[in-house]
Amino acid sequence: MLYHLHELNRSLLDPLMQWAEASSRLFTDPVSPLSYTPYAHRIAAGYELMYRLGKQYEKPHFDIESVKINGKSVNIIEEVTQEKPFCTLLHFKKEMSAKEFSALKQPTVLLVAPLSGHHATLLRGTVRSLLQTHDVYITDWVNARMVPLSEGPFHLHDYVYYIQDFIRQLGPDLHVISVCQPTVPVLAAISLMASDKDPKLPKTMTMMGGPIDPSSSPTQVNNLAVEKPYAWFENHVIYSVPASHPGFGRKVYPGFLQHAGFIAMNPGRHAQSHWDFYMHLREGDNESAAEHRKFYDEYNAVLDMPAEYYLDTIKTVFQEHRLPLGTWEVEGKLVRPQDIKSVALFTIEGEKDDISGAGQTHAAQGLCSSIPKSDKQQFTAPECGHYGIFSGRKWREIIYPKITDFIAKHA
Repeated sequence: MLYHLHELNRSLLDPLMQWAEASSRLFTDPVSPLSYTPYAHRIAAGYELMYRLGKQYEKPHFDIESVKINGKSVNIIEEVTQEKPFCTLLHFKKEMSAKEFSALKQPTVLLVAPLSGHHATLLRGTVRSLLQTHDVYITDWVNARMVPLSEGPFHLHDYVYYIQDFIRQLGPDLHVISVCQPTVPVLAAISLMASDKDPKLPKTMTMMGGPIDPSSSPTQVNNLAVEKPYAWFENHVIYSVPASHPGFGRKVYPGFLQHAGFIAMNPGRHAQSHWDFYMHLREGDNESAAEHRKFYDEYNAVLDMPAEYYLDTIKTVFQEHRLPLGTWEVEGKLVRPQDIKSVALFTIEGEKDDISGAGQTHAAQGLCSSIPKSDKQQFTAPECGHYGIFSGRKWREIIYPKITDFIAKHA
């Protein structure tokens, strides 16, 4: 019922938001007489703030049209490599001849994006940097409300199988980078492949800011998952997709609930950010206002997660800690990170990460006990929060070069 009420509220608000957007333009457009009235900037700023607080945010585009390689601009084409019901394997193909591309000798990277509320476009900056020196593929997860019920359920073990399929398609000369939530299923996928002595094992796996062992330095996110019993999540946050979407009837953890959780973690910070946006508009600081729009266009765009996958993650990862305890079975097959021997490991954490606490990602170092020490590396980025691990200045200047060197060493 909550999802249906949310949709009803959205449909009622939509005309008001369109009016607010139009009114904002009337007070800023040079051809409009209203833009020359007293306090026009203040009125327009108020209308735009109203519009942005109430509008529906759609999935953004990657918008990576070109990248600089050796001082030369190279066009980028988004190419669908494999399409599954719940995920698309997307390739950022460089527009050049096969001979030119071969001469670059760029290692192939599978960037596994989180399925935790935001779209894969959250890693736009990560992709843009990696494209300079790598051939990049990314997991572009589908909004569960867009997947027809006839496609069946999607569990945590299905996520593991998806990753294995992508690795086998792109391997064996492949380097896997997982950001946040997927560090767990990626480690499981590679562990199971190692146990089966799969010839398509990747060369390296880089794990960034993920809950390999959530019991290490628990954060507010971790505590929420253990304070409530499994039945609470099942009964209070799972809803059916309304009839207005292709996934009508599918059980999901709605994106709007996840977004509310994101906001609730730092309500004061978000309130201040919106007030600053209003003041920037009033003062004509268009550059700062544009940065605000850019951030929240991404941050406010959320997707629904399949209920089976979400509940499996709550139970397996956060409540029962099956991966670090060595008790996780994927459809009867035990996940054994100690069976990984030939895949080099790099774990990365942020010193001020308030989502995946200190030691949670580095825990993979101990679990992967059969990997030689010479093939292991770990790094904690100083003064770095969760999002700073994969975006922004610290990512570009500190973390990205370290990943590039690590991959080059084991390519």
